[in-house]
Amino acid sequence: MARYRYMKGISKKRGLKPGSLVHVGKSTGKGSKISVIDYKGEVFDERNLKSIEESYKYKNSDSVTWINVDGLEDMGLYEKFGKEFGIHPLVMEDILNTNQRPKIEEFDNYIYVVLKMIYYSKNVPVVEQVSLICMKNVVITFQEQELKGDVFDNLRNRLRTSGNKLRSSGTDYLAYAIIDSIVDNYFVALEKFEDRIETFEEKLLKNPTNEVFTEIYNMKREMIFIRKSVWPLREVINILQRGESDFISSDTSVYFKDVYDHTIQVIDSIELFRDIIEGMLDTYLSSVSNKMNEVMKFLTIFSTIFIPLSFLVGVYGMNFDNMPELKWHYAYQGLWVIMIAIVVSMLVYFKKKKWL
Repeated sequence: MARYRYMKGISKKRGLKPGSLVHVGKSTGKGSKISVIDYKGEVFDERNLKSIEESYKYKNSDSVTWINVDGLEDMGLYEKFGKEFGIHPLVMEDILNTNQRPKIEEFDNYIYVVLKMIYYSKNVPVVEQVSLICMKNVVITFQEQELKGDVFDNLRNRLRTSGNKLRSSGTDYLAYAIIDSIVDNYFVALEKFEDRIETFEEKLLKNPTNEVFTEIYNMKREMIFIRKSVWPLREVINILQRGESDFISSDTSVYFKDVYDHTIQVIDSIELFRDIIEGMLDTYLSSVSNKMNEVMKFLTIFSTIFIPLSFLVGVYGMNFDNMPELKWHYAYQGLWVIMIAIVVSMLVYFKKKKWL
C-alpha cells in the first residue's frame, strides 16, 4: 500500500465558498495547543496558553512575540484567530489545507509563508506543513500536530539564552531563524535517508529479493513526495533574500542568502538520491533478469546434453527385427560407453567455450 497520498481530502472543500475554514489533511483527533515566547532584551517569558483570548494582548506589544499553534482541527479557534489578528480568510483557509506547496504571499500588515517540515518517525520520513505569519511585532506559526522534540527545539534554547543576536533582533530575524531551522533539518532527514539507501544497496547486491524491491520502491515514492515538498521552496527563499518584502530588513535578507544556498544543496541531494534509487531499481531488474538467464542457460545446457542421448534411446527403442547390433554380446555396455563419451565431450566443449 502507498505510504503517501498527494491529494489528502481536498474534496472536502468542493462547493464551499472561498475562505471556508475546513481542515484538509490527516486527522489526529486532538485539540489545538498554543504556546508563546515573548522577549525584549533581557526580558523573556515563555508559557502555554489556556485559551486563544490570552494571545490577544501580544498583538500590540512593543516586544517580539512568537506564537505557535499545534493542531489544525479546532475551527472555532482559527476563526477567532483570523478575526483578532486581521488575517485574511483565504490565508486562514490555506493554513488549514495541508496540501499547500511552499509559497510566500505579502499583505499590508504581514507576510504569509508556507513551508514543509521533514522529520523521521519510526524510520519513515514524515512531511508536515508549517505556516508562518510575520507581523511587525508578532510571528505566528501553525503546525499540524504537537511534537515532542520537533525541529524548533534548538531555536527555543537559543531564545532562552540572553545576549545573542536572536534576542536582540526583530520579528524578521525570528522568521529567518524559524525557516533556517526547518531547512537545516532537511540535512538531518536526508542523512538518514542516505543511510537507508546504503543499507539496501548492499542487500540488493547480495540478495535481490522481493522485499528489497518493495523497500526500494517505497523509497522512490518517499523521495518523490519529499521533492514535491521542497522544490518550490527555492523560489520562496529567493524572494526573501532579494529583500523585496517590507517586513524583511536589508540586514536580515543577507542571512536568507545562506538559507538559499542550503536549499540548493538540499535540492541537489534530492535529485542525486532520486537518480541513485532509479539506478537501484534498474539494478534489481537486471539482477532478476540475470538470474533468469542463468536458470535458462542451465536448462538449455541440460536439454542439449540429453538430445543426442534421447536420440540413441529412441533409435534402439524401436521394435525392428533386423537390428544386428542388438544381438551383440556387449551391445548394452557399448551403448553406455557411447552415451557417456557424448556427455563428457559436450561438457568439455561447453567448458572450453566458458558456457559453464
